[in-house]
Amino acid sequence: MVDLKGQFEEAVAASKLLTKRPDNMTLLAIYANFKQATDGDVTGERPDMFDRVACAKFDAWEALEGTSTEDAMAKYVEIIERLREG
Repeated sequence: MVDLKGQFEEAVAASKLLTKRPDNMTLLAIYANFKQATDGDVTGERPDMFDRVACAKFDAWEALEGTSTEDAMAKYVEIIERLREG
């Protein structure tokens, strides 16, 4: 059985091979869980409000503040597996 870190790494590789682009909310969840899993809690200041994409990404990551690395990895794997299944 592959450990969680291995599953996460496989999911990261699989995310690059998705045949259909996920909706924006799913993309934000993927991004936020990846960042939380790899970098921990959000750092820095919120981007300029005129950069909507950067603000949305920052806010999605910030919403996961306090989430453990393991929980973020597991959620990321779950999202990618769901997308691969269609």
